[in-house]
Amino acid sequence: MKRPLLLFVFSILFFALTGGCFKLGPDFVKPEVDIQTPETYSNATPSENQTPLPEDRWWTIFGNPEIDRLVDAVFANNPDIRIAAAQILEARSRFKQTRASRFPFVGVQGGWQKQHQTITNPLTGRAEGLTTDTWALSIPATFEYDLWGRLARADEAAQADLLTAEENRRTIAQSLAAEAIGLYLQMESLERRIQVNQKSLDTYRKSLDFVDGRYKRGLTPMLDVRQSRRRLAQAESTLPSLIQDLGIIQQRIAILKGEYPKTRDPRAHDKDYFKDLVPVPPGLPSDLLKSRPDVQAAEARLHALCAQIGVAKANRFPAISLTGSFGYASTDLDILFKPEAELWSIAAGITQPLFDAGRLSAGQRGAEARYAQGLAQYAKTVLAAFSEVEGALLTRKQQLEKRERVVVFLEEARATQGQAQERYMRGLTSYIVVLDAQLARFLAEENLILVDLAIFSNRVRLHRALGGGWSDEALAAADIDRDDK
Repeated sequence: MKRPLLLFVFSILFFALTGGCFKLGPDFVKPEVDIQTPETYSNATPSENQTPLPEDRWWTIFGNPEIDRLVDAVFANNPDIRIAAAQILEARSRFKQTRASRFPFVGVQGGWQKQHQTITNPLTGRAEGLTTDTWALSIPATFEYDLWGRLARADEAAQADLLTAEENRRTIAQSLAAEAIGLYLQMESLERRIQVNQKSLDTYRKSLDFVDGRYKRGLTPMLDVRQSRRRLAQAESTLPSLIQDLGIIQQRIAILKGEYPKTRDPRAHDKDYFKDLVPVPPGLPSDLLKSRPDVQAAEARLHALCAQIGVAKANRFPAISLTGSFGYASTDLDILFKPEAELWSIAAGITQPLFDAGRLSAGQRGAEARYAQGLAQYAKTVLAAFSEVEGALLTRKQQLEKRERVVVFLEEARATQGQAQERYMRGLTSYIVVLDAQLARFLAEENLILVDLAIFSNRVRLHRALGGGWSDEALAAADIDRDDK
């Protein structure tokens, strides 16, 4: 009697191990985007020394331990990072659930039932009560033979969804790192501008005292005093806005770190603070864009959509299932596990849709349309990524050139201020010329700070657009690929 049961068990094990014979639907192939991309970025600098950067912790190029600690704090405490991590756990659970459907389900069922019924004794004609106990214990098993690869394609799609979630977390991490560093750079820039503003206030106050003294001695008109007061009041009106902007930036940084939004007083900075960043290598290969996580996520989403086409197509074909059960049932607990109480069943079934008003075929066409949308979205993501990199490289060249001109402008402004003060002391010019020279000098200093901020911030955008930094291996591999062509 146990031979059919053994046959059923071996059949389930055989089919579970061999899997489906076919996988309907297209196999995923990495898409070839219909975009003519160069081997290197067209705006990459052609004549700088090639110096590799850390591939993962690219922000160490700034050589600022505070930036390093800030990024670490953001990664450790930011709520968006925790949300992305939980989404990965959710995707991993869905993947395990989907994969489990490819294996047999084996359970256990048990029960006890007490039943009382009244029957008429045919000999005596009297009604008599009969109470019986029923005991049952069985092991049911079910298995769907994945002949057309429906379950395998669903497993493939779930695995791609898991990869998408992982790449999304990397995207969020890169975005948060770039945002935190950008805010830090803005905070430093505001602190330096406040420092320049306070220095200008000291200068204007000294000038006012100097002019007021000359006015009291009858050496200068009241107009010079009024102009000095006007320039001082103008400088004083700028300071509150700068402090307000600094506080807002500090609060945003605290929120990124998962902390209560708080502010602190501006810090003092060295006069010579600008650092030449590690140069961008010449001929930066466009293949480096492959490390960008949102591009990888778009590719993984496309893979999942491709696998869903196979699921939709397999739904239109017959489904084959095997079911069986082995166990015992008896009205006497003492003989429950004896051969006379044994029971078993084996069944095989096939289900083929005959008429569904086009529902399954429409489902397949819908899956194919979603894949077409995903392919277009992937191309859009890649094109946007190239645009961001090229834009950052182009902006970088112009900003570096602008800084050279602003430095010259600042040197000339300082020299002009010195000559204006000397000529005023000799009575050769009016005091308004001195005030204009002072204003031009402080505006040049503030302009230099803003240019430096733009250079640093653009470098952050470049690494975010590339998905990180670059390494010797990546550049060497790109050079090898170009040599082979």
